[in-house]
Amino acid sequence: MTANLIALQPPRTSVPAPIRLSTPDVGPVEEDAVLSALRSGWVAPAGPDLDAFETSVAQRVGVHHAVGLVSGTAALHLGLLAVGVQPGHVVITSTLTFAATANAIVYTGATPYFVDVDPRTGNMDPGLLERVLASLRQAGERVGAIIPVDLFGKAADYTAIETIAGHYGVPVLADAAESLGATHGERDRPAGSFGQAAVFSFNGNKIMTTSGGGMLLTDDGDLAERVRYLSTQARQPVAHYEHTEIGYNYRLSNLLAALGRAQLTRLETMIARRRAIRQHYRAWCAGTPGTQIFGGSGDDQDNCWLTAILFDPNVHPFQVEELSRAMAQQGIETRRIWKPMHLQPVFRDSRSLLTGAAAQLFGTGLTLPSGSALTEHQIQRVLQVLTEFVGGHR
Repeated sequence: MTANLIALQPPRTSVPAPIRLSTPDVGPVEEDAVLSALRSGWVAPAGPDLDAFETSVAQRVGVHHAVGLVSGTAALHLGLLAVGVQPGHVVITSTLTFAATANAIVYTGATPYFVDVDPRTGNMDPGLLERVLASLRQAGERVGAIIPVDLFGKAADYTAIETIAGHYGVPVLADAAESLGATHGERDRPAGSFGQAAVFSFNGNKIMTTSGGGMLLTDDGDLAERVRYLSTQARQPVAHYEHTEIGYNYRLSNLLAALGRAQLTRLETMIARRRAIRQHYRAWCAGTPGTQIFGGSGDDQDNCWLTAILFDPNVHPFQVEELSRAMAQQGIETRRIWKPMHLQPVFRDSRSLLTGAAAQLFGTGLTLPSGSALTEHQIQRVLQVLTEFVGGHR
Protein backbone atom coordinates (compact mmCIF):
# COMPACT_ATOMS: atom_id res chain seq x y z
CA MET A 1 0.00 0.00 0.00
CA THR A 2 2.78 2.41 0.90
CA ALA A 3 4.54 1.73 -2.37
CA ASN A 4 1.39 2.47 -4.35
CA LEU A 5 0.90 5.78 -2.53
CA ILE A 6 4.44 6.82 -3.30
CA ALA A 7 4.01 5.92 -6.96
CA LEU A 8 0.89 8.11 -7.22
CA GLN A 9 2.66 11.24 -5.97
CA PRO A 10 3.31 13.80 -8.77
CA PRO A 11 6.91 14.16 -9.85
CA ARG A 12 8.81 17.02 -8.30
CA THR A 13 9.54 19.96 -10.56
CA SER A 14 12.40 22.35 -10.05
CA VAL A 15 11.21 25.94 -9.53
CA PRO A 16 13.78 28.57 -10.46
CA ALA A 17 14.91 30.69 -7.55
CA PRO A 18 13.33 34.15 -7.47
CA ILE A 19 15.30 36.94 -9.07
CA ARG A 20 15.15 40.03 -6.88
CA LEU A 21 15.47 43.65 -7.87
CA SER A 22 18.56 44.39 -5.79
CA THR A 23 19.59 41.93 -3.10
CA PRO A 24 22.43 42.62 -0.66
CA ASP A 25 25.77 41.55 -2.13
CA VAL A 26 27.57 40.15 0.89
CA GLY A 27 30.03 37.33 1.49
CA PRO A 28 33.07 36.22 3.49
CA VAL A 29 34.57 39.72 3.75
CA GLU A 30 31.44 41.04 5.43
CA GLU A 31 31.07 37.95 7.61
CA ASP A 32 34.61 38.32 8.92
CA ALA A 33 34.12 42.03 9.62
CA VAL A 34 30.92 41.59 11.63
CA LEU A 35 32.34 38.61 13.54
CA SER A 36 35.45 40.62 14.38
CA ALA A 37 33.30 43.48 15.69
CA LEU A 38 31.30 41.04 17.83
CA ARG A 39 34.43 39.49 19.29
CA SER A 40 35.89 42.92 20.03
CA GLY A 41 33.11 43.55 22.53
CA TRP A 42 31.91 46.72 20.80
CA VAL A 43 28.29 45.67 20.44
CA ALA A 44 26.88 48.93 21.85
CA PRO A 45 25.80 51.63 19.36
CA ALA A 46 29.07 53.57 19.28
CA GLY A 47 32.50 52.10 18.77
CA PRO A 48 35.69 52.06 16.69
CA ASP A 49 34.05 50.58 13.60
CA LEU A 50 31.52 53.41 13.50
CA ASP A 51 34.27 56.01 13.82
CA ALA A 52 36.32 54.34 11.09
CA PHE A 53 33.31 53.92 8.81
CA GLU A 54 32.44 57.60 9.07
CA THR A 55 36.03 58.58 8.32
CA SER A 56 36.27 56.23 5.33
CA VAL A 57 33.03 57.39 3.71
CA ALA A 58 33.92 61.05 4.25
CA GLN A 59 37.29 60.46 2.59
CA ARG A 60 35.67 58.54 -0.26
CA VAL A 61 33.32 61.44 -0.97
CA GLY A 62 35.82 64.21 -0.25
CA VAL A 63 34.12 65.99 2.66
CA HIS A 64 35.35 66.72 6.16
CA HIS A 65 32.59 65.21 8.27
CA ALA A 66 30.24 62.21 8.26
CA VAL A 67 27.69 61.07 10.83
CA GLY A 68 26.42 57.48 10.73
CA LEU A 69 22.68 57.18 11.36
CA VAL A 70 20.02 54.47 11.46
CA SER A 71 18.61 55.31 8.03
CA GLY A 72 18.73 57.72 5.14
CA THR A 73 15.37 59.01 6.34
CA ALA A 74 16.86 59.88 9.74
CA ALA A 75 19.71 61.65 7.96
CA LEU A 76 17.23 63.73 5.95
CA HIS A 77 15.24 64.58 9.08
CA LEU A 78 18.25 65.72 11.10
CA GLY A 79 19.82 67.41 8.08
CA LEU A 80 16.71 69.55 7.67
CA LEU A 81 16.69 70.45 11.35
CA ALA A 82 20.40 71.28 11.25
CA VAL A 83 20.04 73.72 8.32
CA GLY A 84 17.29 75.50 10.23
CA VAL A 85 14.03 74.17 8.82
CA GLN A 86 11.12 74.94 11.14
CA PRO A 87 7.33 74.67 11.25
CA GLY A 88 5.82 77.08 8.76
CA HIS A 89 8.72 76.79 6.31
CA VAL A 90 8.38 75.48 2.77
CA VAL A 91 10.85 72.85 1.54
CA ILE A 92 11.10 72.30 -2.22
CA THR A 93 11.84 68.84 -3.52
CA SER A 94 11.41 66.65 -6.58
CA THR A 95 8.07 64.96 -7.06
CA LEU A 96 9.79 61.84 -8.45
CA THR A 97 11.22 60.24 -5.33
CA PHE A 98 10.54 57.73 -2.59
CA ALA A 99 8.15 58.87 0.17
CA ALA A 100 10.98 59.16 2.71
CA THR A 101 12.12 62.45 1.14
CA ALA A 102 8.73 64.08 1.61
CA ASN A 103 8.07 62.39 4.96
CA ALA A 104 11.23 63.88 6.45
CA ILE A 105 10.02 67.34 5.48
CA VAL A 106 6.74 66.76 7.31
CA TYR A 107 8.59 65.48 10.40
CA THR A 108 10.02 68.99 10.88
CA GLY A 109 6.64 70.71 10.67
CA ALA A 110 7.50 72.24 7.29
CA THR A 111 5.42 71.70 4.15
CA PRO A 112 6.70 70.11 0.93
CA TYR A 113 6.44 71.81 -2.44
CA PHE A 114 6.91 69.38 -5.33
CA VAL A 115 8.52 70.30 -8.63
CA ASP A 116 8.59 68.19 -11.75
CA VAL A 117 11.64 66.65 -13.36
CA ASP A 118 13.81 66.67 -16.43
CA PRO A 119 12.31 63.83 -18.50
CA ARG A 120 15.78 62.72 -19.61
CA THR A 121 17.10 62.09 -16.11
CA GLY A 122 14.13 62.03 -13.74
CA ASN A 123 15.93 64.58 -11.55
CA MET A 124 14.70 67.99 -10.42
CA ASP A 125 14.11 70.49 -13.25
CA PRO A 126 16.23 73.55 -12.32
CA GLY A 127 14.05 75.87 -14.41
CA LEU A 128 10.96 74.90 -12.44
CA LEU A 129 12.88 75.25 -9.18
CA GLU A 130 13.75 78.84 -10.04
CA ARG A 131 10.13 79.63 -10.91
CA VAL A 132 8.91 78.26 -7.58
CA LEU A 133 11.54 80.17 -5.62
CA ALA A 134 10.62 83.43 -7.37
CA SER A 135 6.93 82.84 -6.72
CA LEU A 136 7.41 82.03 -3.04
CA ARG A 137 9.67 85.03 -2.49
CA GLN A 138 7.11 87.31 -4.07
CA ALA A 139 4.45 85.85 -1.78
CA GLY A 140 6.66 86.48 1.26
CA GLU A 141 6.96 82.79 2.19
CA ARG A 142 10.04 81.38 3.89
CA VAL A 143 11.79 78.57 2.02
CA GLY A 144 13.71 76.50 4.54
CA ALA A 145 15.63 74.24 2.16
CA ILE A 146 15.81 72.61 -1.25
CA ILE A 147 16.15 68.81 -1.48
CA PRO A 148 17.29 67.60 -4.92
CA VAL A 149 17.06 63.81 -5.35
CA ASP A 150 19.66 61.71 -7.19
CA LEU A 151 17.32 59.27 -8.89
CA PHE A 152 18.45 55.65 -9.39
CA GLY A 153 22.10 56.60 -8.97
CA LYS A 154 22.30 59.61 -11.33
CA ALA A 155 23.31 62.85 -9.60
CA ALA A 156 21.01 65.83 -10.01
CA ASP A 157 22.16 68.95 -11.87
CA TYR A 158 23.89 70.52 -8.89
CA THR A 159 25.78 72.94 -11.12
CA ALA A 160 22.50 74.69 -11.89
CA ILE A 161 20.69 73.97 -8.61
CA GLU A 162 23.43 75.31 -6.34
CA THR A 163 23.70 78.48 -8.42
CA ILE A 164 19.95 79.09 -8.18
CA ALA A 165 19.85 78.25 -4.46
CA GLY A 166 22.76 80.61 -3.81
CA HIS A 167 20.97 83.46 -5.57
CA TYR A 168 17.95 83.03 -3.28
CA GLY A 169 19.97 82.25 -0.16
CA VAL A 170 18.36 78.85 0.42
CA PRO A 171 20.35 75.88 1.77
CA VAL A 172 20.57 72.68 -0.28
CA LEU A 173 20.28 69.27 1.38
CA ALA A 174 21.17 66.68 -1.26
CA ASP A 175 19.18 63.45 -1.15
CA ALA A 176 21.97 61.21 -2.43
CA ALA A 177 20.40 58.12 -0.87
CA GLU A 178 20.73 56.20 -4.13
CA SER A 179 23.91 57.68 -5.60
CA LEU A 180 26.99 56.66 -3.58
CA GLY A 181 29.77 56.24 -6.14
CA ALA A 182 28.19 58.51 -8.75
CA THR A 183 29.71 61.82 -9.83
CA HIS A 184 28.59 65.10 -11.39
CA GLY A 185 30.18 67.87 -13.40
CA GLU A 186 33.25 68.27 -15.55
CA ARG A 187 35.54 67.37 -12.65
CA ASP A 188 33.56 64.27 -11.64
CA ARG A 189 32.78 65.59 -8.20
CA PRO A 190 31.40 62.76 -6.03
CA ALA A 191 27.74 62.55 -5.13
CA GLY A 192 27.35 63.27 -1.45
CA SER A 193 29.64 66.31 -1.59
CA PHE A 194 27.03 68.80 -2.80
CA GLY A 195 24.93 71.28 -0.84
CA GLN A 196 25.30 72.32 2.78
CA ALA A 197 24.91 68.62 3.53
CA ALA A 198 24.02 65.38 1.76
CA VAL A 199 22.64 62.04 2.84
CA PHE A 200 23.27 58.43 1.86
CA SER A 201 21.14 55.35 2.51
CA PHE A 202 22.65 51.97 3.29
CA ASN A 203 19.37 50.09 3.18
CA GLY A 204 19.51 46.44 2.12
CA ASN A 205 18.73 47.19 -1.52
CA LYS A 206 21.23 50.00 -2.03
CA ILE A 207 24.54 49.97 -3.92
CA MET A 208 26.18 48.93 -0.62
CA THR A 209 24.47 48.12 2.63
CA THR A 210 24.77 48.13 6.39
CA SER A 211 21.51 46.13 6.57
CA GLY A 212 19.74 49.30 7.66
CA GLY A 213 21.52 52.59 7.98
CA GLY A 214 22.35 55.97 6.53
CA MET A 215 24.78 58.83 6.80
CA LEU A 216 24.92 62.60 6.70
CA LEU A 217 27.94 64.21 5.04
CA THR A 218 29.06 67.82 5.18
CA ASP A 219 32.03 70.17 5.23
CA ASP A 220 30.38 72.17 8.02
CA GLY A 221 31.75 71.00 11.35
CA ASP A 222 29.09 72.78 13.39
CA LEU A 223 26.32 71.19 11.31
CA ALA A 224 27.84 67.73 11.74
CA GLU A 225 28.14 68.21 15.48
CA ARG A 226 24.53 69.37 15.68
CA VAL A 227 23.35 66.24 13.85
CA ARG A 228 25.47 63.98 16.04
CA TYR A 229 24.07 65.66 19.16
CA LEU A 230 20.44 65.34 18.04
CA SER A 231 20.99 61.73 17.00
CA THR A 232 21.97 60.72 20.54
CA GLN A 233 18.82 62.00 22.28
CA ALA A 234 20.23 65.54 22.56
CA ARG A 235 22.03 64.55 25.73
CA GLN A 236 23.97 67.33 27.41
CA PRO A 237 27.69 66.68 28.10
CA VAL A 238 27.31 66.20 31.85
CA ALA A 239 27.71 63.18 34.13
CA HIS A 240 23.96 62.67 34.57
CA TYR A 241 21.26 62.51 31.92
CA GLU A 242 20.18 66.06 31.13
CA HIS A 243 18.26 67.32 28.11
CA THR A 244 17.37 70.86 27.13
CA GLU A 245 15.64 69.98 23.85
CA ILE A 246 14.06 67.05 22.04
CA GLY A 247 16.51 64.53 20.57
CA TYR A 248 16.31 61.28 18.62
CA ASN A 249 17.66 57.76 18.91
CA TYR A 250 19.16 57.82 15.42
CA ARG A 251 22.80 56.71 15.82
CA LEU A 252 24.12 53.87 13.62
CA SER A 253 25.34 50.83 15.55
CA ASN A 254 28.97 49.74 15.64
CA LEU A 255 28.08 46.25 14.32
CA LEU A 256 26.32 47.64 11.26
CA ALA A 257 29.18 50.04 10.69
CA ALA A 258 31.55 47.04 10.59
CA LEU A 259 29.43 45.58 7.81
CA GLY A 260 29.57 48.93 6.02
CA ARG A 261 33.36 49.11 6.26
CA ALA A 262 33.62 45.74 4.56
CA GLN A 263 31.14 46.73 1.87
CA LEU A 264 33.03 49.93 1.18
CA THR A 265 36.16 47.98 0.27
CA ARG A 266 34.14 46.28 -2.50
CA LEU A 267 32.20 49.33 -3.69
CA GLU A 268 34.02 49.84 -6.99
CA THR A 269 33.65 46.18 -7.92
CA MET A 270 29.94 46.25 -7.14
CA ILE A 271 29.43 49.40 -9.20
CA ALA A 272 31.32 47.85 -12.11
CA ARG A 273 29.05 44.81 -11.96
CA ARG A 274 25.91 46.96 -12.03
CA ARG A 275 27.28 48.85 -15.02
CA ALA A 276 27.90 45.57 -16.81
CA ILE A 277 24.33 44.49 -16.09
CA ARG A 278 23.05 47.76 -17.50
CA GLN A 279 24.98 47.07 -20.69
CA HIS A 280 23.00 43.85 -21.12
CA TYR A 281 19.77 45.83 -20.90
CA ARG A 282 21.16 48.54 -23.15
CA ALA A 283 22.00 45.95 -25.81
CA TRP A 284 18.48 44.52 -25.51
CA CYS A 285 16.98 47.98 -26.02
CA ALA A 286 19.18 48.54 -29.08
CA GLY A 287 17.54 45.53 -30.70
CA THR A 288 14.01 46.32 -29.51
CA PRO A 289 12.33 49.31 -31.19
CA GLY A 290 10.37 51.60 -28.92
CA THR A 291 12.49 51.01 -25.83
CA GLN A 292 15.29 52.94 -24.17
CA ILE A 293 17.32 52.96 -20.98
CA PHE A 294 15.96 55.54 -18.57
CA GLY A 295 18.54 58.18 -17.77
CA GLY A 296 20.21 58.67 -21.12
CA SER A 297 23.01 57.12 -23.11
CA GLY A 298 25.99 57.57 -20.79
CA ASP A 299 26.76 55.63 -17.61
CA ASP A 300 30.22 56.97 -16.77
CA GLN A 301 28.98 59.25 -13.98
CA ASP A 302 26.15 57.00 -12.72
CA ASN A 303 26.53 54.26 -10.17
CA CYS A 304 23.82 52.31 -12.08
CA TRP A 305 22.07 51.40 -8.84
CA LEU A 306 18.87 50.45 -10.65
CA THR A 307 18.24 50.16 -14.37
CA ALA A 308 14.83 51.06 -15.75
CA ILE A 309 13.52 50.71 -19.30
CA LEU A 310 11.07 53.16 -20.87
CA PHE A 311 8.49 51.74 -23.30
CA ASP A 312 7.10 53.96 -26.04
CA PRO A 313 3.30 53.48 -25.82
CA ASN A 314 2.97 54.14 -29.56
CA VAL A 315 5.07 51.03 -30.22
CA HIS A 316 4.17 48.98 -27.14
CA PRO A 317 0.46 49.45 -26.30
CA PHE A 318 0.56 47.29 -23.16
CA GLN A 319 0.59 48.79 -19.66
CA VAL A 320 3.88 48.42 -17.80
CA GLU A 321 1.89 46.96 -14.90
CA GLU A 322 0.97 44.04 -17.19
CA LEU A 323 4.63 43.39 -17.91
CA SER A 324 5.45 43.62 -14.20
CA ARG A 325 2.81 40.99 -13.38
CA ALA A 326 4.06 38.71 -16.14
CA MET A 327 7.61 38.95 -14.80
CA ALA A 328 6.38 38.26 -11.26
CA GLN A 329 4.66 35.08 -12.46
CA GLN A 330 8.10 33.91 -13.60
CA GLY A 331 9.65 34.74 -10.23
CA ILE A 332 11.27 37.97 -11.43
CA GLU A 333 10.87 41.06 -9.26
CA THR A 334 10.39 44.41 -11.00
CA ARG A 335 9.13 47.81 -9.90
CA ARG A 336 7.61 50.74 -11.66
CA ILE A 337 9.49 54.02 -11.50
CA TRP A 338 8.56 55.89 -8.31
CA LYS A 339 4.96 57.05 -8.23
CA PRO A 340 5.29 60.85 -8.06
CA MET A 341 4.63 62.44 -4.71
CA HIS A 342 2.00 64.79 -6.10
CA LEU A 343 -0.04 61.68 -7.06
CA GLN A 344 0.20 60.13 -3.60
CA PRO A 345 -3.04 60.39 -1.59
CA VAL A 346 -1.20 61.49 1.54
CA PHE A 347 0.20 64.54 -0.30
CA ARG A 348 -2.88 65.38 -2.37
CA ASP A 349 -3.16 68.83 -0.75
CA SER A 350 0.51 69.77 -1.25
CA ARG A 351 1.50 72.39 -3.76
CA SER A 352 3.39 71.48 -6.92
CA LEU A 353 4.64 72.86 -10.22
CA LEU A 354 4.26 70.22 -12.90
CA THR A 355 4.94 69.57 -16.56
CA GLY A 356 3.69 66.00 -16.66
CA ALA A 357 7.21 64.56 -17.02
CA ALA A 358 7.20 62.55 -13.78
CA ALA A 359 3.74 61.15 -14.42
CA GLN A 360 4.81 60.09 -17.91
CA LEU A 361 7.87 58.30 -16.56
CA PHE A 362 5.76 56.52 -13.95
CA GLY A 363 3.39 55.37 -16.68
CA THR A 364 5.99 54.07 -19.14
CA GLY A 365 8.99 52.92 -17.08
CA LEU A 366 9.83 49.63 -15.40
CA THR A 367 12.83 48.96 -13.17
CA LEU A 368 14.48 45.58 -13.71
CA PRO A 369 16.75 43.37 -11.57
CA SER A 370 20.02 45.27 -11.22
CA GLY A 371 21.87 43.96 -8.18
CA SER A 372 25.58 43.24 -8.29
CA ALA A 373 24.96 39.72 -6.94
CA LEU A 374 23.02 38.70 -10.08
CA THR A 375 24.55 35.92 -12.15
CA GLU A 376 24.83 35.88 -15.93
CA HIS A 377 22.29 33.07 -16.02
CA GLN A 378 19.79 35.18 -14.07
CA ILE A 379 20.25 38.15 -16.37
CA GLN A 380 19.69 35.97 -19.42
CA ARG A 381 16.53 34.60 -17.82
CA VAL A 382 15.24 38.14 -17.26
CA LEU A 383 15.97 39.06 -20.87
CA GLN A 384 14.28 35.91 -22.14
CA VAL A 385 11.04 36.60 -20.23
CA LEU A 386 11.19 40.25 -21.28
CA THR A 387 11.61 39.29 -24.93
CA GLU A 388 8.79 36.75 -24.84
CA PHE A 389 6.34 39.21 -23.30
CA VAL A 390 7.20 42.12 -25.58
CA GLY A 391 7.17 39.89 -28.65
CA GLY A 392 3.72 38.60 -27.77
CA HIS A 393 2.19 42.08 -27.20
CA ARG A 394 2.97 43.97 -30.37
